[in-house]
Amino acid sequence: MTIRFAAACTALFCSLTLHATAQAAAAADAAGGWPARPVTLVVPLAPGGSTDSTARLLAQRLPQYLGQPVVVENRAGAGGNVGADHVAKSAADGYTFLFSTTTLIANVTLYANMPLNVQKDLQPVSRVSLIPNVLMVNTKLPVTSLKGFIDYARDSKTPVYYGSAGNGTSQHLSGSLFNEMAHLNMHHVPYKGGAPANMDLLSGQIQAVFSPLVEVLPFIDSGKLRPLAVTTAQRSPRLPDVPAVAESLPGYEIVLWNGVWAPAGTPAPIVDKMNKAINAVLAEAAVKKTLADQGSTPAGDSPAAFSKLVDAEIIKWGNLVRASGAKVE
Repeated sequence: MTIRFAAACTALFCSLTLHATAQAAAAADAAGGWPARPVTLVVPLAPGGSTDSTARLLAQRLPQYLGQPVVVENRAGAGGNVGADHVAKSAADGYTFLFSTTTLIANVTLYANMPLNVQKDLQPVSRVSLIPNVLMVNTKLPVTSLKGFIDYARDSKTPVYYGSAGNGTSQHLSGSLFNEMAHLNMHHVPYKGGAPANMDLLSGQIQAVFSPLVEVLPFIDSGKLRPLAVTTAQRSPRLPDVPAVAESLPGYEIVLWNGVWAPAGTPAPIVDKMNKAINAVLAEAAVKKTLADQGSTPAGDSPAAFSKLVDAEIIKWGNLVRASGAKVE
């Protein structure tokens, strides 16, 4: 019996070893032959926004390093959750990736019934770029500085309204944190996207918006809206004369970023190959210039570093969502 048991254990060990070896070989083969057909990059937002434009810039250059076309597919809905869930449930074969933003991270706390578990169902590949929000006001508002705006909002006899792309978005949370740290009582007005909020700011229906810089640069450059401060800890090279909020409110910082995820279970060699391709694109001088012109900064990193950041950001943005009183949907 002892001999038969030992033989059985040996057979089981050999079987497990062969299975592990076969899995490793399959992963290596997948990376070696990957990609053999076009790759899809899912953007969980509507076409035309800053996230979509950055994803398309990346998709345009990735074929130089992957040897296959990269197709952008927009799957909007539920604050980005629809597209993210689609990727999470896609085959983990390296042919479907997600291009999303910090909004996905905030959604973990904002939504009571998330259709996916961001940390378990998605594999971080790399961040792509950093984007500051910028506090914009209508040019008819009688303020020309951040201090002037704080004084105006504090002393105004009428309510001061700031718009956002919706509850729990970075624009909303930027304003909520600003309210708290500056001891103000501005009223939040959620819109169904950043564009309608900016339009109402232009018409004077609201007094302020904390908007991603890339989305409002045309209004800044044309003088139609007035930038007062950026939400990053340092000034933006694109707007060197515009101060950071932190210069008046030490400790204030809201940093937006976007990045690429794969479905959980995607072989590590494929994730690493995509990571290297993304970082190669971000190192190109022309890509750096395009991002800089938009007010963004390249932010490539390793899958491990991105994964660690996601875990930390879920805690950080969760605290911001709860403090803002954003409605959990």
